[in-house]
Amino acid sequence: MAKIKGNGDFIIITGLSGSGKTVVSRFLEDLGYYCVDNLPAKLIPGLVDFWQKGKVEINRMALVIDIREPNFLTDFPRILKQLKVKPKLIFLEASDETLVKRFSESRRPHPLAKKGSILEGVSLEKKKLRPIKAMADEVVDTTGLSISQLKDLLAGKILKGKKRYLQVNIISFGYKYGLPLDSDLVFDTRFLPNPFYIDQLRNLNGKSRKVQEFVMKSAETAEYLHSLKSFIDGQLAGFMKEGKSTLTISIGCTGGKHRSVVIAEDLKNYFRQKKLEVKIIHRDIYK
Repeated sequence: MAKIKGNGDFIIITGLSGSGKTVVSRFLEDLGYYCVDNLPAKLIPGLVDFWQKGKVEINRMALVIDIREPNFLTDFPRILKQLKVKPKLIFLEASDETLVKRFSESRRPHPLAKKGSILEGVSLEKKKLRPIKAMADEVVDTTGLSISQLKDLLAGKILKGKKRYLQVNIISFGYKYGLPLDSDLVFDTRFLPNPFYIDQLRNLNGKSRKVQEFVMKSAETAEYLHSLKSFIDGQLAGFMKEGKSTLTISIGCTGGKHRSVVIAEDLKNYFRQKKLEVKIIHRDIYK
């Protein structure tokens, strides 16, 4: 049976149309949540049952449910009370002016303003959703918030002081075989001492102790690693603040066999000491 740690592992986002539910859903996906948008309320118990019994490989789940569903106002409150696992219910709202502006800019019709004005649709939806809003664990007003500010606000409410999850992927590669396409940061090591020109090292690779000792004993390498780690540390803080869940760092040398492998391995150990989740791929080590 899947272990349910608390309602922070199961979140339902609802609220006013145009209040930012799509942005929140994408943010939760970046935090590692499995997100389902516009799921009919009647299907929630079945999905939760599958989740509880471990029949689906989902650690954390978030559902976006709102007035787009015809029977939302009647089905959702009843089903929410019947759930065996209590979700954290987050209700998003915004001022009338903000919602009207967002719909006008997007040129999308308001779901409750098929014949009337956008403002009439906004006012009607606010009235209809008052009982749902009263059930919420958190009410978030997105008026005047940038996407970054909204993410920071939600992170405080959802994570509550816990460190944000960040997966660091490190790829060593050879420039002669092309750049890794999914790179966020790319660093060049081709100026470092090259083991390829040492006969007894040429046929070894960067995972060999002899190659590592050759590359690491250079003053250039020590200075480079110091600068590289300081730079990446500064970048990590910014990426985590923006809610990024995966950071791919690519380290290149000419053939991807010696220098890039040594530096990538050193970075792997460095970030694991900082308690980050790290995966490493030596793309071209055997080419």
